[in-house]
Amino acid sequence: MASNTKIQPLLGSTEVNQLAFVVNDIEKASADFSKLLGIPNPGWFLTGDEEVSKVIYKGKSTASQSKLAFLNTPTVQFELIEPNMEPGTMREFLNETGEGIHHIAVDVDKIQNHLPNLEKNGYPLLQSGEFTSSDGRYIYVDTTNEMKTLIELLESAEPRDTTYKAGEEKPLLGTNVVEQLAIVVKDLDRAADKFCQLLGVKKPAVIQSGHSDITKVVYNGEATDADSRYMFIRTPLLEIELIEPGKAPSTWKTHLESYGEGVHHISFVVKDMDEKITLLEEMGYPVIQRGNFYNGKGRYAYMDTTSTFKVIIELLEKY
Repeated sequence: MASNTKIQPLLGSTEVNQLAFVVNDIEKASADFSKLLGIPNPGWFLTGDEEVSKVIYKGKSTASQSKLAFLNTPTVQFELIEPNMEPGTMREFLNETGEGIHHIAVDVDKIQNHLPNLEKNGYPLLQSGEFTSSDGRYIYVDTTNEMKTLIELLESAEPRDTTYKAGEEKPLLGTNVVEQLAIVVKDLDRAADKFCQLLGVKKPAVIQSGHSDITKVVYNGEATDADSRYMFIRTPLLEIELIEPGKAPSTWKTHLESYGEGVHHISFVVKDMDEKITLLEEMGYPVIQRGNFYNGKGRYAYMDTTSTFKVIIELLEKY
């Protein structure tokens, strides 16, 4: 796993500290994610009107407003967004893609210190706006073609409140620390080059999937080689996994063929994985794919949790 370097990140930060989900029903989503993460339900608030939020989408002013809820974990913040029907990147995402992870975010000193360089490198401004309850602003830069997800830059006069406050209930999986954000790509090397340039880190080594005698992958109940190439890009709070599927059947190959490149799953390192699998299956979330690590030093299981949590959840157990 590569360590961070002193390469200047195009984003102005290497710390991805927010995962943002677009949802249809923020009240239900807030309750569901609170249970998953073992965090008190924060409730939601409505962003300001056009005069307050000053949203500009694709160069035009819009009356876009959203219901927002923030859930702080010990590492990344979860943002839940229910947009109104006015033009905006969240409404467009919901209409065209459906519920799911809309963007990842970083905090920066001054947006204007970084936006010109981002645009120069092919990442144009998509949407901008002002915070509702404090002195601050945000922009979304259109990184979808290269990064397979949008990236948000946040600028605040005072540090955003990302303080973790544990609830009385334990996290559903025994942990609320997200280990990985995984993205399926067609060209691993190209995607890795772009991510490393944006984050200012050295390019890690490519890992080849292990032999089937070691990995013992089962996808939709059938044994498969599940061949793939992948790479782990370490950031301070979150590991980004890029996966290029091969020819054999796998959840990654199906995702690429059905939905194209993009976010595939988030991961949690758990104890007693069989117990957690049983728990989720009893809640109506079946196993999609399971197997051992390429080197035999752990195992994983992808759970079909998209109906509730808007993304596949991967359980990881390390030996």
